[in-house]
Amino acid sequence: MTRHQLDPSPSTTVDVFSRDLPPVLTVDPGDTVVLRSLDASGHLQPQTFPGEKAPTMASKRRGGHCLTGPIALRGAVPGEVLAVRFVSLRPDTWGYTVAAARDTPLTRRLGLHEGPPAWLLWQIDADAGVATSDRGHTVRIAPFHGVTGVAWDEPGEHSTIPPRAVGGGNIDCKELVAGSILYLPVAVPGALMSIGDGHAAQGDGEVAGTAIECGMTTELQLELVTDRPVPGVHAETPAGKITFGFSPDLNAAMGGALDAMLTWLQASYGAGKATALALASPVLDLRVTQVANQFMRCFRRARSADRTSTRWPSRAARSAYAAAVGSPKRRRSWAEPSPKMKTRSR
Repeated sequence: MTRHQLDPSPSTTVDVFSRDLPPVLTVDPGDTVVLRSLDASGHLQPQTFPGEKAPTMASKRRGGHCLTGPIALRGAVPGEVLAVRFVSLRPDTWGYTVAAARDTPLTRRLGLHEGPPAWLLWQIDADAGVATSDRGHTVRIAPFHGVTGVAWDEPGEHSTIPPRAVGGGNIDCKELVAGSILYLPVAVPGALMSIGDGHAAQGDGEVAGTAIECGMTTELQLELVTDRPVPGVHAETPAGKITFGFSPDLNAAMGGALDAMLTWLQASYGAGKATALALASPVLDLRVTQVANQFMRCFRRARSADRTSTRWPSRAARSAYAAAVGSPKRRRSWAEPSPKMKTRSR
């Protein structure tokens, strides 16, 4: 397996998804990429005072997130699934949060649509695991990428802002920390993955429209898998297994996330859908990852085995659940496939 380094530059950053973009790096399944990304706006240096217009990457032109990529995975074809394993994520030493910067239904509801915006400038200590604002606030960090997505089979250039059931993208799920695996269905040859929008910390909802926005250095491993129990975007994280729903309608997003999780539970336990729903009710969490971009992102999280005292009906069921979400007693290595997951022969 080869280890690659990819740094942001005008030629290695994009702010759209497109099947027509040439890859800036091509890797083999199982390879590791150490990837640097800028913050969502592509800032090259921190602001010296709140609201300062700091210089940005020259390729940042059309208003989307500044992403590093696209990266092609050699041999990836539609029908397969790209598994993105986040080995480590280290935020840069500075970041920012801005609120009430745009006229949206949410800022109108709060009476903040006419501004002025409020800024917090953060100093981030990755070793200590904390960020401190210019006003003295201190928060614990849990770094992750707001945007990880692949291209899909439609012509033209597409905004990075709305998340999509095909392609993923701006998922904004704070559970996708180090140790997580995000599964993205491949829609075009090579997959063409782009990543960025680093967040040092974010609450569910990302209610201001920004988190602690920052650059990030990420070590990730890319693999191709087949026979996943869920057809769409889903994840396995330290907190549990996750399915997603995306829609401007919160009810539709919730229903999509729940339906996908029931499919996963049915595959895990061999149960009917109604039984899966009954099992889901005491152990699943419904979460809203983001509400600020007029496009709801909901996810269902099945909690890890160490966070519930649920007694399963059989040893086989207990084993299937523990293996699917990561047992605290025996964690699966990356080379060891999970139930109903096969890595593609190379």
